[in-house]
Amino acid sequence: MKILHGSQIETLNNLFNSKLKGKPLSKIDKPMEEYILSEITYSIDVIKPIIEQINRIVEEAGAIYLEGANRAFDLPEFKSLELAKNFVNVLDEKELMLDILDSGMAKDINVYIGDENDKEQLKDFSIVTFKHSVGNKDLGTIGIIGPKRMNYSKVISVMKYISKKINENKED
Repeated sequence: MKILHGSQIETLNNLFNSKLKGKPLSKIDKPMEEYILSEITYSIDVIKPIIEQINRIVEEAGAIYLEGANRAFDLPEFKSLELAKNFVNVLDEKELMLDILDSGMAKDINVYIGDENDKEQLKDFSIVTFKHSVGNKDLGTIGIIGPKRMNYSKVISVMKYISKKINENKED
């Protein structure tokens, strides 16, 4: 014989009350196991799509897309083997990349030059980030990592242009 714990008894009590309370015995036409099974099946049918959606959101939230990293090695700063290795290591660390992209305020362009970066492995680089959101929906962050001597005005102009295009597409 199996002994039920307090929370299990409470769950069964709630089930019986919701399904059977106030019904005459003549209307209770199924074994208790069928009532329990139908309640469990209903709960699974309700909860499973919610969990699947949460999992999709969590997976998408951590997605990082890299473009142009190979062109960084054409820059004179990246001729240093130590600096080049550090750059590749930064790109390989997903948690660090997420921290970089999550820094700053929404709808703002943020610029971090060398020692302004919180992380030691970023002190040789500059980072420009732009978080874009529409209403309460975060559409993601664009980040540029490069040498400290990057053309900041050009990078910021490009980010403003991208923002404008995203907003135009949103209105269509």
